Amino acid sequence: MEKKKYPAGLDIRVLVPIISLSLSLILHILLPANKNYTQKEFAYYTGFLILMLVIYTVVMIITIFHKSFRKKMAHKSWFIGVAFLLLNLYNLATIKFMLIPSIYFPSPEIIFRVFIKDGAFLLKCLGYSGKLLVTGYLSGCILGILTGILVGWSTSWNYWINPVIKVIGPIPSTAWVPIALVAFPTSFTASVFLIGLAVWFPTTVLTSSGISGVKQAYFEVSSTLGASTIQNIFKIAVPSAMPSIFIGIFNGTCASFLTLMTAEMLGVKYGLGWYINWQKDMLSYPNVYAGLITIAVTFSLLITLLFRARDKILVWQKGVIKW
Repeated sequence: MEKKKYPAGLDIRVLVPIISLSLSLILHILLPANKNYTQKEFAYYTGFLILMLVIYTVVMIITIFHKSFRKKMAHKSWFIGVAFLLLNLYNLATIKFMLIPSIYFPSPEIIFRVFIKDGAFLLKCLGYSGKLLVTGYLSGCILGILTGILVGWSTSWNYWINPVIKVIGPIPSTAWVPIALVAFPTSFTASVFLIGLAVWFPTTVLTSSGISGVKQAYFEVSSTLGASTIQNIFKIAVPSAMPSIFIGIFNGTCASFLTLMTAEMLGVKYGLGWYINWQKDMLSYPNVYAGLITIAVTFSLLITLLFRARDKILVWQKGVIKW
């Protein structure tokens, strides 16, 4: 099938984000703040819009000379333009017309101010959350894959471990908070246990399902050629089960994010979950929104990296399953 050619030039769809940003900037500058808006105004939101406008103008120029990049940006342009439009509507509803309570729904410029003034502390909390998440997540993944291999491969291990999985697995990891606080010497190790448990269950179940679902004919052929049990497991069973293993890992990733927020309320000194809870108690909602945005961006990047790793490892599935 002949591929569609994209001649050099400008795709009009690439202009959608620029139009949306220009409209947002004009309305923000020309419309005065509501007379009942008592908070001090800052130029952070204006600076953000100008920066985004410059970036997407450069992007537009690049798309003129790069066909594949132009196709990609044209496809995403409507979503990006609508996203900026929604942000503009939120700005109008807060600082310009005050349609919603400002104490609970701060204007964008107040939220951007938090990133400027409290950015260093947010990064410190992000680093602590990252350390906690990585430690618990990796522990849960490794133990989940190993347990899943044992349960899916060996009937003896399946006999003893599978009932434990069925009893313990469905219990939310956060329900173990009282026991974790007593059983572990520090709140950090207790939090690692909770996150690891949240990842362990889906990873174990999907790994064992993938291992047990491998066709026996593969093992018969490999055994005929002299393959050992270890070779059958790690050369045939595990590679064949990788799609199921990755689904378990992705499910565990979402569970780990939820558990992290709860785990950071167990007396820890730093962390994004702790930061949000602390600012909420102080009714400092701009800081709460800044923490939520930091979490959303960070976790989105982590999920993207996992998908990229999955695509590299399961390159043979390209065109079969789309993520």
